[in-house]
Amino acid sequence: MDILSSITDPFSSFNPQFISTILGASLALIIIFFKFIVSPPAARKLAPGSLGYPLIGETISFVKAQKQDQTQRWILSRVEKYGPVFKTSILGSKLVVVTGRAGNRFVFGGGDNGLSFNQPASVVKVLGKNSLFEMSGSRHKLVRGAIVGFLRPESIQRFAAKMDSLVQQQLLKELHGKDSTEIVPLMKKITFNVTCSILFGLPDGNEKDELLKDFALTVKGVWGIPLEFPGTVFHQAMQARRRLCKKLSEMVMSRKKQEDEGAVEPTDDNIVSCLLALRDENGQPLSKDEIVDVFLSLIMASHDTTAVLLTLFIRHLSRDAEVSNKVLQEQNEVVKAIKRNGGKLTWSEIKMMRYTWRAAEELMRVNPPMLGSFRLVTKDITFGGYHIPKGWQIFWVAPGTHMDSNIFQDPEKFDPSRFEGSSKEFPPYTYVPFGAGPRVCAGIEFARVESLLIIHHLVTKYSWTEMVPDEPIIRSPMPYPAMGLPVKLYPKN
Repeated sequence: MDILSSITDPFSSFNPQFISTILGASLALIIIFFKFIVSPPAARKLAPGSLGYPLIGETISFVKAQKQDQTQRWILSRVEKYGPVFKTSILGSKLVVVTGRAGNRFVFGGGDNGLSFNQPASVVKVLGKNSLFEMSGSRHKLVRGAIVGFLRPESIQRFAAKMDSLVQQQLLKELHGKDSTEIVPLMKKITFNVTCSILFGLPDGNEKDELLKDFALTVKGVWGIPLEFPGTVFHQAMQARRRLCKKLSEMVMSRKKQEDEGAVEPTDDNIVSCLLALRDENGQPLSKDEIVDVFLSLIMASHDTTAVLLTLFIRHLSRDAEVSNKVLQEQNEVVKAIKRNGGKLTWSEIKMMRYTWRAAEELMRVNPPMLGSFRLVTKDITFGGYHIPKGWQIFWVAPGTHMDSNIFQDPEKFDPSRFEGSSKEFPPYTYVPFGAGPRVCAGIEFARVESLLIIHHLVTKYSWTEMVPDEPIIRSPMPYPAMGLPVKLYPKN
């Protein structure tokens, strides 16, 4: 008994508070075990929508909508069904489509929002991994700075007269003696020649014509299904890209050799020279492949979008007598001013073309040349209450604000007065044909001047009528009249 009585109760040394702590911790572990192991957490909420079929997603219906000029309807029908943020899968990428002002601000606002400018696989393969659409960080800042510097307004004023001369030469060459023409190939050729001459210093000739043919094939593959099988649009685009890269590489190296030998005049500057002169933070120049990819993406950004705007503008003038008469009246006043100036067009005459550019701005609101663009999600993010996984794409679209009646009154109506004076003060991130924020298009002023000069010489020297009434628009990926917009020409005295 003495021995037994000397043995201490095993639980007597633990106080009640300690026992409660042990029991509480055990209970917490049991709850965590059942919640996260036995019953794992529910997946984070993805945006509503459909990812379509395996691999191809909804690409077929998207491309079909492109060809029928129903891309806006394709997007807006899903907005009606799912809301302003929805998921889909096109062009080999899972993506979330964002619409509206909030979506535009999120995409264009800049900062570390988990988005980069990396494009879907088809765009990267066609335009190159070093294109302006792929560059980021210090590299992009370096290249964009050089381009912005070259395209500053005072530079454009300096070569406006040269641009005007090129436009007149091209129109005379392409239209002299003709009583009809197709506007789409005409605008593509003129804008391509002007862009390549002014920005890149390329001489006229058969080589430039071959470049244009290959460039047209390349662009068609940008938003195509990225399957490089013989006979597909994408395969043709990649073949054209390889030919383009070979020719452009030769041009870049030829320019470099001329500059190394001191055979280039100081006044004969162009963007290629600017790119060749660039040095990064380590003092290293851009590689030839980088310059070629930047070259290719610049041609796309500066040429094809302008050709679309001009084609649709000419189409609209043939259908809208009121706008056509106002444009012609303004341009006739410009002709008088040029005569008073000794027959030379100056910056003052370009500044007179206010109504013409307002009509062009309204046209880009109703039918923007670039429907939208992509951003790569670089980390898990949240937008609009939805989880967007790393590796997905975000696709922003202009119609989400351009056709919003809360922003633009009676949005279906064509009304250039929206862009007149104080009326032009739309809320930020709502009018976005050239993008917005830190990466807004650097070539806005160049496109404006080039477009105004071409319109000026067309409306003052010709009138025209469409030869195919109600010709449909198709996107491939740009919106062009399906049959090239053939017109009957009526030269003026």
